[in-house]
Amino acid sequence: MCSICGIIDFKNRPDVDLVQKMGLTMKNRGPDATESYNDEFTALHHNRLSVMDPEKGRQPMTASFEGREYTIIYNGEIYNSPELRKELTTYGAEFKTECDTETVLWSYIIFGDECPKKLNGIFAFCVYDKHDRRVFLARDRLGVKPFFYSMAGDSFLFASEIKALLKNPQVRSKLDNVGLWQLIFLAPVTLSGSGIFRDIKELKPSECAEFSEKGLKIKSYWSLEAKPFSGTAETAAEETGELIRDALKRQTVSDVPLCTFLSGGLDSSALTSLTADIYRKRGERLSTYSFEYEGNKENFKQSIFQPQGDDDFAKYLAEYLDTDHTVLTVPNKTVADYLYSAVDARDFPGQADIDSSLLYYCKRVKEKHTVALSGECADEIFGGYPWFYRPEMLYRDFFPWIHEPMERAGIFKKEFARPQEGYDYLSGEYRKVIENCSTLPTDNDAMRTSRIATWLSVGYFMTSLLERKDRMSMYSGVEVRVPFADHRILEYVYNVPWEIKFENGVEKALLRNAVSDSLPDKILWRKKSPYPKTHSPEYRKAVTEMLKERLNKKGILSEVINTNVLNEVLSGEDKTWFGQLMSTPQLIAWLIQFDYWAEKYNVEFEL
Repeated sequence: MCSICGIIDFKNRPDVDLVQKMGLTMKNRGPDATESYNDEFTALHHNRLSVMDPEKGRQPMTASFEGREYTIIYNGEIYNSPELRKELTTYGAEFKTECDTETVLWSYIIFGDECPKKLNGIFAFCVYDKHDRRVFLARDRLGVKPFFYSMAGDSFLFASEIKALLKNPQVRSKLDNVGLWQLIFLAPVTLSGSGIFRDIKELKPSECAEFSEKGLKIKSYWSLEAKPFSGTAETAAEETGELIRDALKRQTVSDVPLCTFLSGGLDSSALTSLTADIYRKRGERLSTYSFEYEGNKENFKQSIFQPQGDDDFAKYLAEYLDTDHTVLTVPNKTVADYLYSAVDARDFPGQADIDSSLLYYCKRVKEKHTVALSGECADEIFGGYPWFYRPEMLYRDFFPWIHEPMERAGIFKKEFARPQEGYDYLSGEYRKVIENCSTLPTDNDAMRTSRIATWLSVGYFMTSLLERKDRMSMYSGVEVRVPFADHRILEYVYNVPWEIKFENGVEKALLRNAVSDSLPDKILWRKKSPYPKTHSPEYRKAVTEMLKERLNKKGILSEVINTNVLNEVLSGEDKTWFGQLMSTPQLIAWLIQFDYWAEKYNVEFEL
């Protein structure tokens, strides 16, 4: 895993010093090596986190074929690299390393623009074709790895993170209405392809592009497709189990220490159990980590989204599997202090302490491990959220995980937020997503509902979680792999009837049946419980004081906040504001992040 950035300009020589400055902003993503490639049209920069073939896998990497030269910078992991290398060799590829960077480079050399279709993995890369004066760009199917870009005159700029692009003085941190509405109504979710700032866009998941003297051309190389299902509940469980095990077999390959994040919930427990078995057969013992907040046991509050705490379940399974287990407990003050670093990592206000706590955990994990496996994406793929089976949450005119969107907007002054315009605009975007959902005429109501819920969740909710996991982990120099994000699993499960996925009214029944022989019943049939949040009143006190201090500084927040509503928030009981985990303390923390972000990034509100 790494960071990539570059400037391509076919009319003016790119500014090499500027690209170096861009790269330095993302040094945390690749602390092990920094190198570059420059010529009259191109300036490429790469920061490397060494995971595979540390000695030979240096980037930028160049290869020649039939008298033509190609250079790649790449961020990711390719899990079908061994079989793909065998196929490429039959076409004349000559490999000099064991690194999957070279696999991607030769895939482009041999297969051209079709190469992303050949790759099973997580990736964002750029290949410079010197002969044809073009660069080819691609991002993985589900958007695990980031790819932002911008135009500055004739120059095409790209980077793994927004902060790098903002190093160019021609790319300004301007926020228009659409950017603001995303923060006010949707945060931490953003619209697909948006870089929040007016001048910055993101290559969407499953998109590739070409930049040449003719300009930028973007196309999609993959999409989720509805197909008839011909199996049974038993064959569905078998096929799903085989796909999960194959994904894990591929993703446990690493030349540096690997661990798993274990919450004690179904998803992380299934991955941990299967990975522990792989390690046991190697004669090794798997390392696992679980996360907790200071004071949570004493202050836990049950909700529809979080019916139980995690700690006891994680410890139970770690003992059951005999893993080398560590419980990381984050102090309340640290959760609050890390709110600022979490903004630095994500480049905009995200999920408050849900971000800052993960950042702390990843920094602690980095002390012993560089690679981790995590259970993200299972809920979106297998139907773990209430909107999959509660139609009243899905069949409205706004994203189902957003509670009372107009109430959220009411935190700000009307002349700043323009809430009705924002709601109408984003409601229109929501309807577009629904209209594009791939369904079959033969789908019954339950199946159609589940397809729409999957389509929405994978395209929006899941990408925000993947973004969070990427930014917080890579900011700490940790690579987190997400085996459930193997596109083959999604393609298969999308077409399994809802009656099988929700058998006997149990969410994620298909996943439970697929891994039933790997988990004890206590874990296998446990009710879904998401990533934990802090329940300690001490945290709320801490962030309330921090917010008051920021308001006293008279920054942008003090100008645009609705004071009456804010006072009600600060004096009232906890309530849900942001999705399933973001209640009043998280709202307060998010407002701190918003104000800090506006100041740190010199945000120009172009409203």
